[in-house]
Formats: sequence, C-alpha cells, structure tokens
Amino acid sequence: MSQTDDIDDSSAPLIEHLAELRSRLIHSVVAFLVGMVLCFTVATPIFSFLTDPLCKVLAEGGQDCALIFISPQEGFFVAIKISLLGGFILAFPYIGLQMWRFVAPGLYKNEKGAFLPFLIASPFMFLLGASFAFYVVSPLAYDFFLGFQQFGAGGEAVAAGPAQNQPGLSVVFQGSAQEYLKLTIMFIVAFGMCFQLPVLLTLMGKAGLVSAEGLGSVRKYAVVAILLLAALVTPPDVITQVILFVVVYGLYEVSIFLVARIETKRDEKLREEGYFDEDDYDAFDDD
Repeated sequence: MSQTDDIDDSSAPLIEHLAELRSRLIHSVVAFLVGMVLCFTVATPIFSFLTDPLCKVLAEGGQDCALIFISPQEGFFVAIKISLLGGFILAFPYIGLQMWRFVAPGLYKNEKGAFLPFLIASPFMFLLGASFAFYVVSPLAYDFFLGFQQFGAGGEAVAAGPAQNQPGLSVVFQGSAQEYLKLTIMFIVAFGMCFQLPVLLTLMGKAGLVSAEGLGSVRKYAVVAILLLAALVTPPDVITQVILFVVVYGLYEVSIFLVARIETKRDEKLREEGYFDEDDYDAFDDD
C-alpha cells in the first residue's frame, strides 16, 4: 500500500466526522429557527409575562404598569429579542441531544455514564438560576430602582432627595420596553450562567483537572473574582450585587464539597481494585 493510500484511509474518518458534525449543526440551527418562529408568534404574551415583576412593584406604589416605545422600530426589535431568547430555550434540549449523539460514540461506557449526568444538570441549573433571577432578584432590583421616583403636588408619594422642597416637581417612571427587556434578559442570562459553576467545577474535578484542596486554597482569590463578576454583570446597585455574590460564593463552596465527594469515591474505587493499599495511602498523606 502506498503512502497516498495511507493518507486517504486516515482522512476518511475525519471527513465522516466533519460531515456528521455538519449534519448535527444544521439540525440544531433548524430547531433554533423553529423555536424562534414559535416564540415570535406569541411574543406579546411572553413579554407580558416578563413584565410581571415590574408590574407588581408599580402596583404596590399605586402606579399603572405601562411601558413605551421610543422609536417606531422598537416594538419589532423587542419581539426579535424575545424570539431569540425563547427560541434558544426551546431548542436547547434538542441541541444538547444533537451534541451528545455526536460525542457519545467516541466515549467509553464509563465515560458516558460520567458525562451524561452533567449534560442533564446543566440546563436544570440554568433554569434554576434564571428562575431565581426572575422571581427573586428582579422584584428587589426594580423596587430599588423605582424608589428614586419623585411625586410632586397631588402625587401619591413624598418626594425624596434634593427635590423634596420642590412640591411641583414630578419625576416618574416611563420605561422603554426595549430597555426593560434588555435589563431583564441580562438578569436571567447572568444568573443562569453563574448557576453553571457547580456543574463546571464538578466536571473538571471528575476529569482530575481540579481538586477540592486546590479550590479551597484559592478561596480568597475566588472571592475577589466573584466580587468583580457581580460588579460587571449586574446593574450598579448594591442589592443585586450582594445577592449575586452570596449566591455564586455559595455555589463555589458547594462545588468544593461535590469535588471532595468525587475524590473520596475515586479513592475508594482504586482501593477496592488494589491500586494502592491503606498503608501506602497513609504514607502518602504523611509525606
């Protein structure tokens, strides 16, 4: 067999893998587009649902829940943004399935059993983080932001700050629908991604890339990194930044616990298989 034949034989599997990847990506894009179209047709009810935290805060202050369009095309772009987010959420399980079917044939049975739980946990943790942002963080944030409104003579609230001696001045909320949606999506995506931390670190621990001891030793650096993250992905108010910091740091500590459990189970399995006995393990600890 010539060298050319060897090259052709070795390149054939690569071409087959690329063709399969192309097919999986096309299926994923089609699923995303279908999800987008479905969400575009019901964009108004979805937007009404997303405005629920704001409407509750406004209702508590005796105000009507109303948002405005400040440009002719804003309503269209609001619907597009809702379609993008909703289409991705609807298509994510199918996209994950396509990626799993592409990767799974190259994994051993034990590797499949180790990786599959993380593939299931990832969307669950994202939805958990998104729900926490929508039902807990958003109402607190909007209550904080809207607390700076000023009602003049005949208003329903007492003016605050430097304008309190100006009884005729009213500064009330007339929000842009696009800006409100942008802020809400930022909350949902930021908390959804941050809730991936235990999944990511536990998967890295399973692969032996990180250890519980190593994560614990860099805890002080993790605190600084989480503080920076909270400052970057949340609006400039203390409430949401503190909430995000507390939640993410708690998830970091949970990750250390999960990685430690994985290491314990791994050591027990190695001990049962006879790769090292108890005396060797104690001697290693003493060193």
